[in-house]
Amino acid sequence: MYRLRAFRNSDPPHLAAIWRSQPPQRGVLQPISPPLLEYAVFSKLNFDRQGLIVATRDDVPVGFAHGGFGPTDDGLHLDTSLGTTQMLMVQGGSAAEAPLADELLHASEEYLRRQGATVLYAGGVNPLNSFYLGLYGGSEIPGVLQTDQVLRAAAERADYREIDRVLIMQCDLARVRPPVSRELRAIKRTTQLIETIDPEPSTWWEACVWGSSQRDVFSLFDKVQNRSVATASFWDMQPLSTCWGMTAAGLFDLQVDEKFRRKGYASYLLGEAIRVLRRRGVTTIEAQTMASNEAARAFYLKFGFTEIDYGVVFRKESTLYEK
Repeated sequence: MYRLRAFRNSDPPHLAAIWRSQPPQRGVLQPISPPLLEYAVFSKLNFDRQGLIVATRDDVPVGFAHGGFGPTDDGLHLDTSLGTTQMLMVQGGSAAEAPLADELLHASEEYLRRQGATVLYAGGVNPLNSFYLGLYGGSEIPGVLQTDQVLRAAAERADYREIDRVLIMQCDLARVRPPVSRELRAIKRTTQLIETIDPEPSTWWEACVWGSSQRDVFSLFDKVQNRSVATASFWDMQPLSTCWGMTAAGLFDLQVDEKFRRKGYASYLLGEAIRVLRRRGVTTIEAQTMASNEAARAFYLKFGFTEIDYGVVFRKESTLYEK
């Protein structure tokens, strides 16, 4: 028999052991240690010990589920109306532990509802993404990795519905050649590339998500408009990229002013950022996009990215859990 309880300060070594017992997966950091969990989970500004539910047998942890929330629209507070079970693991990642996984997911759902959640997700995905960055997924948290059979199967048994997929794409910088055209040369003449390393977080939520990560933001400053018209934000993907044995940069945000879209600014900016990152020894860039965003997918494929993995975004409709 097992029992469920909230996280205790003595749990990290046991949770790390459960994590290390999981089957090998590209997007799951191994090996993991208590300090790495502290870095990516327990030290976060919005961590609530009640949301990390631990299952024990004979007082020894054998599984855990972690429920959490996203931000309000202004990024200044926690919005508890949307909740997600961001992580769920059982000892060994065994399908034989399905009853325990189901019980943990149910307990996480109950925690989220008590806090006010009216919509439930399984897996972390922007903006429900403040935990496990650098330990799970890649450049961002991509919902539930398709290789994560424990959480994926538990969500399906609990009547969650797949609403989209997150495509995980990588680009080998040794092979990519940024595009060259008359249009891009014109952009070069009218803009200036500006790099900002480790910018200060602009909101409380940004500090929750990125506060301990090294970020690098490239922007295009238009000399005629006298303002920034496009930005590309990267981070070093640590410690997951070290686990892969490569120097990688995660592209987690690419924005172009509406008036400048479909005019080559995104291609020019990404090409210039690649030139800088490649000179610094970065060998791989990873980006993620929703499968339903066909324009973004086509853009990355044209640039030389290839699809290497995917995550599933699960949502439970309110009519299924309000009965």
